[in-house]
Amino acid sequence: MLRGALRSLPPKLWGREPAFSPPARPFACSPTTERWEEKPSTEARWKDAAETVIIGGGCVGVSLAYHLAKAGMKDVLLLEKSELTAGSTWHAAGLTTYFHPGINLKQIHHYSIKLYEQLEDETGQAVGFHQPGSLRIASTPTRVDEFKYQMSRAGWHPAEQYLIKPERVQELFPLLNMEKVLAGLYNPGDGHIDPYSLTMALAAGARKYGAQINYPVQVTDLKSRADGTWEVETPQGIIHANRVVNTAGFWAREIGKMIGLPHPLIPVHHQYIVTATIPEVKALKKEFPVIRDLEGSYYLRQERDGILFGPYESPEKMKLQESWVKNGVPPGFGKELFESDLDRIMDHVEAAMAMVPILKQADIINVVAGPITYSPDILPMVGPHQGVRNYWVAIGFGYGIIHAGGIGKYLSDWILNGEPPFDLIELDPNRYGKWTTPEFTAVKARESYGFNNIVGYPKEERFAGRPTARVSGLYEVLKSECSMGFHAGWEQPHWFYKPGDEIGYKPSFRRTNWFEPVGREYKQVMEKVGVIDLTPFGKISIKGSDSAKFLDRLIANVIPKIGFTNISHMLTPRGRVYAELTVSHLKPGEFLLITGSGSELHDLRWIEEEASRGQFNVEIRNVTEEIGVLGVAGPYARKVLQKLTTEDLSDAAFSFLQSRHLNIVDIPVTAIRISYTGELGWELYHRREDSAPLYSAIMEAGREEGIDNFGTYVMNTLRLEKAFRAWGAEMNCDTNPLEAGLKYFIKLNKVIGNTTSGCYSYSTQQSLAFAYVPVELSKVGQKLEVELLGKNYQATIIQEPLVMTEPTRTRLQQKGGSAKI
Repeated sequence: MLRGALRSLPPKLWGREPAFSPPARPFACSPTTERWEEKPSTEARWKDAAETVIIGGGCVGVSLAYHLAKAGMKDVLLLEKSELTAGSTWHAAGLTTYFHPGINLKQIHHYSIKLYEQLEDETGQAVGFHQPGSLRIASTPTRVDEFKYQMSRAGWHPAEQYLIKPERVQELFPLLNMEKVLAGLYNPGDGHIDPYSLTMALAAGARKYGAQINYPVQVTDLKSRADGTWEVETPQGIIHANRVVNTAGFWAREIGKMIGLPHPLIPVHHQYIVTATIPEVKALKKEFPVIRDLEGSYYLRQERDGILFGPYESPEKMKLQESWVKNGVPPGFGKELFESDLDRIMDHVEAAMAMVPILKQADIINVVAGPITYSPDILPMVGPHQGVRNYWVAIGFGYGIIHAGGIGKYLSDWILNGEPPFDLIELDPNRYGKWTTPEFTAVKARESYGFNNIVGYPKEERFAGRPTARVSGLYEVLKSECSMGFHAGWEQPHWFYKPGDEIGYKPSFRRTNWFEPVGREYKQVMEKVGVIDLTPFGKISIKGSDSAKFLDRLIANVIPKIGFTNISHMLTPRGRVYAELTVSHLKPGEFLLITGSGSELHDLRWIEEEASRGQFNVEIRNVTEEIGVLGVAGPYARKVLQKLTTEDLSDAAFSFLQSRHLNIVDIPVTAIRISYTGELGWELYHRREDSAPLYSAIMEAGREEGIDNFGTYVMNTLRLEKAFRAWGAEMNCDTNPLEAGLKYFIKLNKVIGNTTSGCYSYSTQQSLAFAYVPVELSKVGQKLEVELLGKNYQATIIQEPLVMTEPTRTRLQQKGGSAKI
């Protein structure tokens, strides 16, 4: 039996008895794949200069070398400390899938699979690519909802995906126990590939197009030069590089530490089991699809005539290699494995035996326990790094095989063209900062690994490692009164509790416990006055003799006059929106730039790069953690704040988009007449330590007006009603989906567009969304259908905005017109 076979396996410690010797894989992906051994490249011509030096010879690094060289870059040099695929690539299970719950990462997956399909023909190197499809199993009603939700997000991607009934599931895999199966999510074209052969094929292609791959060559140090180029130190000599790309896998942290960037990465122990031949599997007429039992939290696929089975243990049971973070990776670790610990995965084994009963009698031939590098949120870190010029990363890949092809192409395009081909801010390495400590990284990686297969709800929150050091001055005051959200390390109120509310985080695909409270907050802001903590905003100070000239080059809008503010955008060379900023001209030569919390270092990197490239005499400072922000909004906002200052806040004296230094009680603030709610309001920028007394003074002053708190959920509703676009949703670096291949939409399922943001409009009591549709279907009054959880709902294109902003309403009323609320 499987259980008995598991318990009888002898332990193998990597330090004493490596489970497998390179270059052989722990199993063979295909009985027909002809394997060949990569020879060390010590005889390769030594280069002391390169356009790009790539550090790390796993599948991701080799893919980047292949794509850069194929695109025409000369002098691409890859350095590997031991041999290609050493680290995590060689022992990976090799799964490939079109599926991803995110929107743009689907494009990465799609490109990878299409590349792998033709790579053997291009390079002459077999890759062992199997494409039997994949099946995600739903065995709860909530999981069926998740599948319907994912189907609505998949329609405008070219890859096929189907929600199928149990009968079809059984046809695809007749050895499945169907008792609990309610539905399946089926992706034709998914499968698995031999990671070793894939990497060798990419290496062959890289060399074919002119890249050089040298190993064993260990990078011992990195030194930046004044002109932004690098000296890459190795035992064989120093290489002068125009840019460096860190693709070093679980050695990436060591490379980063050479330049003062201890990347937030940690190795995770991942185990999988390979069985001997199983007669029932051998008897199948074709290879069965890769199975993902999401409630059991494991994947399962055919391996020759047996089965490969890999679980994701719970956060409490999974294991991290924390000693590598503290002490570094052991120098000799390359193609070795950890000691297996089968007791950790027995719950998953039993779930698999219940779902696939033939496993009960299976014999085990291999157990693989190897390191996979995780970032705190499981997503890789890809792109240029803020704070160091010409240093790029492609690290932290929990799913490196499916990402390798697409990320190689994505980074190559970005390096060569000066901007990303589409938006992937969720992978931006600058989403982390100094608040991302090793302790935080460990606890979040534990959570992320254990949550690999949990239900992916909209507005998902995860609570491990919170709060970080990034808390506003109001956190202690508000934490028991609201449901907090996590924003770039900060805690920020999403919505507030009142007596009788069902409190806490209650995720759902339908209306849940925050729906009525958010409606209450909507009424508060529209009819009275509310206060919101906006401290997580990114805040960047720019000063200097060239500051106005620099900003004139940086942003697409005009420079605001002294004492005024405007909304501006940084555009890429192609005219795509790289960032949206609020720009305030505080005094001659001094500006304050405000961006969203998730864009802080993303935008700062671009700003610093532009200043350096143009050699502007400016001082750029990130003041995000020094400054707190309170927003006060609603028809009584002026009345409340006027009680606390001698400054005239009347519309004539302090108009929309003006900014001014003033005192609220005795607290100095920079007040900006602006509000993302679209209502009368001010944002008050102040020293972070003054947040609590400032908040208390405002709340006390507003008692007569019925002042109360509001959170980010209702702010999103208010901005949608006012038709305010949001960066990252309605605008970003993407080509919009209509420019990205409308022929696919029409061919597959008549989908003609996609929504980008949605909410419930509490003023009109109907659902509201932004959407991209073809121009011919964008006329006011046009009838459309919107898919939600597998059902189509009638929708109508309306004249925007649904609700006019307060300044617009005021102007119309002054002219004797009617204002739309």
